Amino acid sequence: MTDTGNHPNDESDIATSTPSQNDLDYKINLLFGGSVVRKDLVKVVKGNAIVPSYVLEYLLGQYAASDDEETIQAGIDAVRRILADHYVHRNEAELVKSTIREKGRHRIIDKVTVTLNDKQDVYQASFANLGLSGVIIEPAIVNANPKLLVGGVWCICDIEYFHSDDVRVVPWILGSLKPIQMSNFDLDGYLESRRGFNTEEWIDLLIQSIGFNPKMFGRRAKLLQLVRLIPFVERNYNLIELGPKGTGKSHIYSEFSPHGMLISGGEVTVPKLFVNNANGRIGLVGYWDVVAFDEFAGKKKRTDKALVDIMKNYMANKSFSRGVETLGAEASMVFVGNTSHNVPYMLKHSDLFDELPEAYHDSAYLDRLHFYIPGWEVDTIRSEMFATGYGFVVDYIAEVLRSMRNTDFSDRYQQHFTLGSNISTRDRDGIQKTFSGLMKLIFPTGQATNAEIEELLRFAIEGRKRVKDQILRIDTTMAAVDFGYSDKTGVWHGVSTLEEDEYPDYYQSRSFNADDEAPTAATDTPDHDLEKAAQTSDTLQPHLFEGHREFQENQRGVSYETLLLPHLRGAKEISIVDPYIRLPHQGRNLVDLLSLLAASKDPADEIMVTLVTKAEQGEYEQQHLHMLKEIQDSAATVGIRFAVTWDETIHDRSIRTDHGWKLLLGRGLDIFQKGSGSQYDLGARRQEFRQVFAFGITYIRENGPDAEAA
Repeated sequence: MTDTGNHPNDESDIATSTPSQNDLDYKINLLFGGSVVRKDLVKVVKGNAIVPSYVLEYLLGQYAASDDEETIQAGIDAVRRILADHYVHRNEAELVKSTIREKGRHRIIDKVTVTLNDKQDVYQASFANLGLSGVIIEPAIVNANPKLLVGGVWCICDIEYFHSDDVRVVPWILGSLKPIQMSNFDLDGYLESRRGFNTEEWIDLLIQSIGFNPKMFGRRAKLLQLVRLIPFVERNYNLIELGPKGTGKSHIYSEFSPHGMLISGGEVTVPKLFVNNANGRIGLVGYWDVVAFDEFAGKKKRTDKALVDIMKNYMANKSFSRGVETLGAEASMVFVGNTSHNVPYMLKHSDLFDELPEAYHDSAYLDRLHFYIPGWEVDTIRSEMFATGYGFVVDYIAEVLRSMRNTDFSDRYQQHFTLGSNISTRDRDGIQKTFSGLMKLIFPTGQATNAEIEELLRFAIEGRKRVKDQILRIDTTMAAVDFGYSDKTGVWHGVSTLEEDEYPDYYQSRSFNADDEAPTAATDTPDHDLEKAAQTSDTLQPHLFEGHREFQENQRGVSYETLLLPHLRGAKEISIVDPYIRLPHQGRNLVDLLSLLAASKDPADEIMVTLVTKAEQGEYEQQHLHMLKEIQDSAATVGIRFAVTWDETIHDRSIRTDHGWKLLLGRGLDIFQKGSGSQYDLGARRQEFRQVFAFGITYIRENGPDAEAA
């Protein structure tokens, strides 16, 4: 594929590109008019209402689903009035009750839960914020909305007041109830409109629908976000995400869909989750598409062994027992929790499931998981990451995803690729369910190119491999698996996890005592070659790595010191070709490299470094020239003669030395993702602590004045 130089995650693109996002928003409104909403409006109207986003977007979808500013503003005003007049704040419950009494009838927005009073043989509704209970509700309403019985549903209700001298009679009467959910949608229209978007545009639309700005995410980061949606589109999908706090792990399951239920891990019981044998009532898995367990991690948490056993059976067989009867359900299970240690620590001392309660730190349970989202790769949520463009009204996309649970794309890769022969049935199921889910999300029509299918297949394999590799560390009786696939020509493509590439010494160990020294890899990898080379003398070393290397998005442990310096050390003249040394962060990247060169040479020596780049045009031209002049002046003080050559025709990025090396840089020097921006961020001080974009680098040994001597 030809590189255009316009990387979607370059900060240069964010600052100087044409308004392509506006073009996407125009297309979104053109093809999905009435089903989309500007995502920043949710914050505008929410105020201090403690209400899920899908409730607000339901209202915005009724009044502000437009790209016309006047219509949007009128819609915002209407939604604000509705919330002000009808949403029940807990601290104003008594005022609302008084309003109902005085008016005789009043409309409210509240979360309604229903219970069966078997002594009186009536259904009774409770209102979470209003604080009412025992309100009689008609059986027909309950039968039409069974989720009222399990967890409750946000509704728009008309409440009436009629006082009786009989103290046993509840004076509150439910006049009407309407769940805040879409009543219908057109799946065929959705699929047809999908054809109007290319793959990148569609992924960006989905990311905006979640509520994030796609410009702040790389391709891999976007896929990780989309995996969080698979439980909504795939039946009986078992997903786990462990990682640092503040990365939005539970957001989707609490805010995104009226078909998902988020519960605290400590509040789970067998009757609540599966079945109450005392009254025969089915639990959450019988009514919700997704049951997510928040705060699931915690080694010391007490667990119910009976619950663990039933959960194992359900996750494997999609069924559970009620006395002598076996029942089935379709709810996907999601487990999210926080980690206390970084990845290398967990790999050295235990495994990536280290934080789970002891009863769940069990190979039989873990083997039921289809995908492990590496939460440590997901950025901490910052204000600039939220979407300002258009996305689907979440209630609309929730209904779309729910309807597509009936579709199966799990075999769509088989006409192009074949999974490894020793991949077990459970491994294969996990890979295929993830692949099917991603296909339904990104390619709902089922049409994708060979390369697009391969990308999703590799990603699905990696997620299951992360699960299985950790199980191997826990249970050494399990056989190792070669995770990968063959293409139609018979060529084998192995798949590794990102942690495996970053920490090979720690990752490959299957089991060892925490007090032991970390195991040593049997053979050197290119990474080790680079690290060794960083400590060699200043002459060209014959063992330096030659060939091509690829780095994955979000990978850590990469620095100019190991990536570039070994091949540059000893050179007297260096030429850097990079058309994008324009913005401050790109200038800092260049300074980082020049600093390494200066520190690695004899203080009495000089190095000539020439930058071949493109000139900045327009209002930022003087800032660009000033930055390069400052770099030149500073470099001169440490023995580096820095010069700039302008060339408006260059495209490819490379570094060439006078002692025989040429380095082809896919992204040039701009390989690091933007950090938090905090001056206390360690990544701002040490490159190896920062995540990188996906990029490649090729090391070519050329003929140079020192090459023969080497």
